[in-house]
Amino acid sequence: MPQTPDPYSFLPPVPTFRLRSDDIADGQALGVAQRSGIFGGLGQDRSPHLAWEGQPSATQSLAVTCYDADAPTASGFWHWAVLDIPATVTELASGAGDGSGAGLPDGARTLANDAGQRRFLGAAPPPGHGPHRYYFVVHALDTPHLDIDDSATPAWLGFQLYGHTLARATLTPTSQTPA
Repeated sequence: MPQTPDPYSFLPPVPTFRLRSDDIADGQALGVAQRSGIFGGLGQDRSPHLAWEGQPSATQSLAVTCYDADAPTASGFWHWAVLDIPATVTELASGAGDGSGAGLPDGARTLANDAGQRRFLGAAPPPGHGPHRYYFVVHALDTPHLDIDDSATPAWLGFQLYGHTLARATLTPTSQTPA
């Protein structure tokens, strides 16, 4: 299947900073831990470790999102959206997106993903649909809190990020399910 363009290429350019992970890597296949069991596969729906550095000194908070632009929908698929992460935080442990919130820093909030769950949902591309890219993005923001209701969608978060992003860091692993 043809892939959609990088969704962040349509936004105004912003500086980047460094994002690394013990669990995922750019262009590499996601492991079983970051694939979905909730959607009936053999995965574990475990959010990856993410660590960042070099964000602008003016950063007042951060947001973390995971988006599949290659999902067979007109709007892609949001797998994870966390906002109001304090600017002093530089890392999320593997499994921080388990839905309990216990692995997230104080004040951070998780919005429901496109499956309606307040947690990380692992990769589950349809069988034979080809490789999907999963955009794990850390957004450095110019505000300590986003005025977003907990019932908001990740798409609404994305709209709010548009006006508050100082810089962004991205890792884009892949996943596919054989036919």
